[in-house]
Amino acid sequence: MKEININGTIYQNPLLVFALEVEAQEEFNDFQKIFTGVGKINAAYHLFKGIEKYNPDIIINLGTAGSTAFNKGNVVCCTQFIQRDMDVMALGFQKFETPFANGEIILEHGISLQDFPSGICGSGDQFEMEHNNTEYNVIEMEAFALAKVCKEEKLPFLCLKYISDGADGNAVDDWSTEVKKAAQKLRETLLK
Repeated sequence: MKEININGTIYQNPLLVFALEVEAQEEFNDFQKIFTGVGKINAAYHLFKGIEKYNPDIIINLGTAGSTAFNKGNVVCCTQFIQRDMDVMALGFQKFETPFANGEIILEHGISLQDFPSGICGSGDQFEMEHNNTEYNVIEMEAFALAKVCKEEKLPFLCLKYISDGADGNAVDDWSTEVKKAAQKLRETLLK
């Protein structure tokens, strides 16, 4: 088990969380890690199991994401999260608002890293290829659920996303190519 220094705080028992093994490759074999699978339900379930098993002092979510605001190959730190596929406006709720949850539309939780761009992460259970929302600028499928669990469990949370595609018509091909580069860049960022 490897400790990690984040903004001057030493964490003795970090847990790295990825959706897919391809996002980690062999770059993080010296860390305690879990793979949740794709989507918010899988992410929440497997994170709870990981917390139960490892009792971490910080959760670090690493993975790929699309963006129309940040360039491919950039690493973006997210501390704000939107559940982009929550739509109950027909019943009078605001866009992205979870009914009767008494929560904010933008979930704020996480550690910021200096010298890295900050993004608003929109998580949803579809691979977005026609991004046109201005409320979020990082598009992926798990981080909202992970941030929500960490906030409720009062666990420090760091979310770093490697921008793999433009959330556009080329997203599938771009992601397939860029995901191979993500792990090395994420490791460099995390251990900087």
